[in-house]
Order: sequence, then C-alpha cells, then structure tokens
Amino acid sequence: MPTPSNMNGKVAIVTGAASGVGRATALFLAKAGAKLAIVDVNAEALESTAEELRNLKTEVLTLPVDLSDTRQCQTIVDKTVDTFGRVDALCNVAGVFLPTHTTDMSDDAVDLTLSVNLSAPFKLIRAAIPHLIEHQGAVVNVSSCSAHPGQAYLALYSATKAALNQLTKSLAMEYMHKGIRVNSVSPGGMMTPLAAGMRNLQDPDPTLMGRIAPLRGLVEVDDVAEMVAFLATDAAKGYHGAIINIDNGITAG
Repeated sequence: MPTPSNMNGKVAIVTGAASGVGRATALFLAKAGAKLAIVDVNAEALESTAEELRNLKTEVLTLPVDLSDTRQCQTIVDKTVDTFGRVDALCNVAGVFLPTHTTDMSDDAVDLTLSVNLSAPFKLIRAAIPHLIEHQGAVVNVSSCSAHPGQAYLALYSATKAALNQLTKSLAMEYMHKGIRVNSVSPGGMMTPLAAGMRNLQDPDPTLMGRIAPLRGLVEVDDVAEMVAFLATDAAKGYHGAIINIDNGITAG
C-alpha cells in the first residue's frame, strides 16, 4: 500500500472522522505529521478520535457539525484557516447509507442522503479551493463501489456516489492548470458502523442481494484509509482525476 509523504506543517480536513474510514484516515495523516480539523455529527465519538490524535502529539481542531446543514461547510473551512492558517488537504469521507425499497424512502431520508453525500462535499470543496490552490493541495472524495453497477435497494445512495465520482473528474479538468489534485476512492463493503445499515433492510430479494456479494470478502478499513491519506499528500503527485476502486474485485465484472 502506498505510504503518505511527510505532512509536517500541513493541515488536513477530514469529515466522518468519528469512526470507520474517516477516523483511520485522520490517524494516518497524523502519523505523517499533519495538523487535523476533524468533522462529524457524533460529537462524543469525535472527541474520542481527537484524544487519540492528541496522544500522537497532533494539533487537532474538533468540529462537531451535522453536514446535512450544508450552510456549515464554509464555516468548517473558515474555522480551520482561522486556527491553523491554511488548508492543504480536504478528505470528504462522511456519508449516509440508507438501504431501502425505493417506494419506502421518506423525503427526509432523500434530503439527508443528497445533502451529506453530494451537496456537502461540493460545498466543502468550493470553500477550500482558494486555499488548496495557494498551497498546491489535494481533494480526496470517498465514493463507493456502488457508484459503478446498478444495485437494488441503493438507488439514491448509488446515484450520489456516481455523481461524486463525476464531480471528481469534472473538477480535475476544471483545475487542470492550477496545481491542485482531485481524486476519488471507491471502496467495497467494509465492517464499519455505516455498513451496519444493511441489517435494517426489510424483506430484500436474496437473488438481487447475491449479485453484489463480495466473493473475496469485505475490504479492510485501514487499506481504504491509507489510500485516502496517501492521495492527500505530495506522494500522490501523479494522481489527478483518478477513481480508485478498493473493492476486492466487486466491480471487475
């Protein structure tokens, strides 16, 4: 697995940092020397991540923010710059995963999925771009293998993740000559609190569920997080507009 380069003196924003890939990404970046602004709606778990980062002698700003209120995105970037003076990397890891029969999906669930999975990453990127250009930084979006094949019971989730990948490629083109890098990581199923949402799906058709079963098993959280952290650093200088699948072959065929 690629290793993040030295991030001493640099600053990264990581959303979804209370657990799973977000938490692991923050830890990898801290070990590379970065200062961290960590974001999550779960304030208690976010503080647990912050304590772990402080134990690594990392300077950390905790931002317990609900990203469904996308008006907070500019504030996240502003507070990071006010605290640390710069932003060198933005890792959009936070996501909402609500598997359901399409006709059962409430308006609130629709709005939450669209806000957290697509609107918030866009608005965070929009706010961070001037700072990223100044410091030749990077955006890393965490998408999903669900962005590629059609998947039953995940229609809106899959659509937002496909849109996030397209956003990645379009931004890569728009900022081709500005020195920043924009990439995406598409993980397969992992043992995270987010994935536990599959247990809430009522009466799924097993023949449809079997189509997305990982034949090689689940993906390791640390493998995904290490790639996210790597792409956030100068070690990944050759990556721009890339969509990197880490899914144990789910999207291979």
